[in-house]
Amino acid sequence: MMRRLLLVAAFMLLFGGLISYKLFQIQWVEKDELKHSALYDNRKLEPIEAKRGSIYSVDGALLATSVSSYSVHFDPTVSRGDLFENEIGLLCDSLAQLLDRDARGLEAKLRRARQEKDRYVRIASNLDYGDYKRLERFPLFQHGRGKGGLIVDSKVTRKKPLDPLASRLVGYYLDEGTKTYRVGLEGGFNDHVLKGEDGLREVQRIQKGLWKPVNLDNTKEPRDGYDLVTTIHSNIQDITHSTLSQVLRQYRAERGLAVVMDVKTGAIRAMSNLNMNPDSTYSETYNAAVADLYEPGSTFKLMSLIAALEDKKVDTATTFHAKFGQYKVYDKYIYDSRRGGYGAINLATAFAVSSNTAFAEMINEGYKGSAQAFVNRLYSMKLHEPLGLPIEGEQAPLIRYPGDKGWSGLSLAWMSHGYELLMTPLQVLAFYNAIANDGRYIKPRFVAEVRRGNQVVRSFDTEVVHPSIASTKTVKIAQRLLADVVEKPYGTAHKLYDKHFPIAGKTGTAQINYQLGKENVDYVSSFVGYFPADAPRYSCIVVVHRPDKNDKIYGADVAGPVFKSIAQKIYATSPFVDQVRLETQLTQSPKAPEQKPLVSVTPLLTSEITQAEIAIK
Repeated sequence: MMRRLLLVAAFMLLFGGLISYKLFQIQWVEKDELKHSALYDNRKLEPIEAKRGSIYSVDGALLATSVSSYSVHFDPTVSRGDLFENEIGLLCDSLAQLLDRDARGLEAKLRRARQEKDRYVRIASNLDYGDYKRLERFPLFQHGRGKGGLIVDSKVTRKKPLDPLASRLVGYYLDEGTKTYRVGLEGGFNDHVLKGEDGLREVQRIQKGLWKPVNLDNTKEPRDGYDLVTTIHSNIQDITHSTLSQVLRQYRAERGLAVVMDVKTGAIRAMSNLNMNPDSTYSETYNAAVADLYEPGSTFKLMSLIAALEDKKVDTATTFHAKFGQYKVYDKYIYDSRRGGYGAINLATAFAVSSNTAFAEMINEGYKGSAQAFVNRLYSMKLHEPLGLPIEGEQAPLIRYPGDKGWSGLSLAWMSHGYELLMTPLQVLAFYNAIANDGRYIKPRFVAEVRRGNQVVRSFDTEVVHPSIASTKTVKIAQRLLADVVEKPYGTAHKLYDKHFPIAGKTGTAQINYQLGKENVDYVSSFVGYFPADAPRYSCIVVVHRPDKNDKIYGADVAGPVFKSIAQKIYATSPFVDQVRLETQLTQSPKAPEQKPLVSVTPLLTSEITQAEIAIK
């Protein structure tokens, strides 16, 4: 028994000696090192996300902005005993009203946290700025962090006030560490513009693995990003979006898009891309106008027309003679949409009625033995080059050169009316816009300015892709023929004709899946052109994919009315006054009043308006 007692005593003495030695080490040898570790190893610098710049429409509407939300925590251990006891009940009453909580249960929770020395009690999260400022004035919290224990963290979320308008064009920027998603203007103008520069603050580890700010002041203040002013006009965007949406629902189409572009500057005033969801609703999930390559069909006949005119292969009086509405190339046939064809027709009429056989004959016979000359002409007009847009996703056009993979003896004839080649809708629109702009081919523009508050940091000017895609004579002929498509009674888009509001453009009805047999054929209906035809201000393209085959499918029936409705609504809601010309008309008219009138003109009117159509105030 004595031996056992001595053994236990020896063990206890040894254990006590070890403890004393460790205490001595901590107190005297490792004192400075442990103190430094306590102060700094449990602290770190945490980034403070900078507020992203806002995105505005050209008319001042807010398209995207950063909104701060606030999370509030409470350190109940910092308040003096009397201050805590006097105000904790009042604080809980106030919190109960704001957060719809039980005041007694909340008070019990906070008292228990004080007893347990819990220094980071969550009070609320995702508060907006108004509620946060209200909470900041509550009893106890009003004494600040040092005396009242109030701890506030903020985070920034992105909001689109006009969503879904231009949602995909505005886009988003998402950095998940391993992968970064750059979509639309948010992605294209993130770096050095919208993103800003993050700040830093020091935080300290507390119990439960949580971190709380150490100082009231940040180590480095964040610098907010610049604001972006787009070329989008909110009213035109709203018109375009709603009109397109209505027609897609009417024809139960798979998807569709519409883009409106300013003829002289290239500014994109509206861009809508709508795709059908599983529940048959439509939303913007993909920017097809920028990224979708498709066979443009008959809308490409404008490009073939200009090539043949420039190379002097034809003139507008050249006659074509496809028998029975069919043109044979080797063992393949090209057909006109009109059964039996049009007989012998000249080029001007062939363009207006959109004769596939006439254009196949024109290009196939005109460039026989010199296919490269046709493609070289297309290349000279920059049709093979991407537009170089500031947002990601644009696809390069596919226009094969003789000898390339996929080129065959059929290629010239099929390319003449928009097959065996691929372009994006925006690339097609840019070319038509060049015709409206007297041959000046300009790059579509999405951004007008970068700003810091009211200060303009950078302006974006019009960029010229090609100063003149064709001779003045050819451009004038193209303008006349595009107007004929609508004006002439036999034109494919004559149902869009309005003597008060001239439109110029081209219909397109392209087949897809035609390689799989007639039962699998679907259609892409399109219309692209500009308005007013006599003084172009806007160009526009409308493309509708897979309208219900049991309903209307042609570009003139599906896409054309969308174009006309957009055009008329734009001018019905936008000022369009040529003050000098109209006042001159009135003062020179025998019925004009003696006093010079103040003129207000309905936007739908054109240069041929009469005095009866003018409202005099």
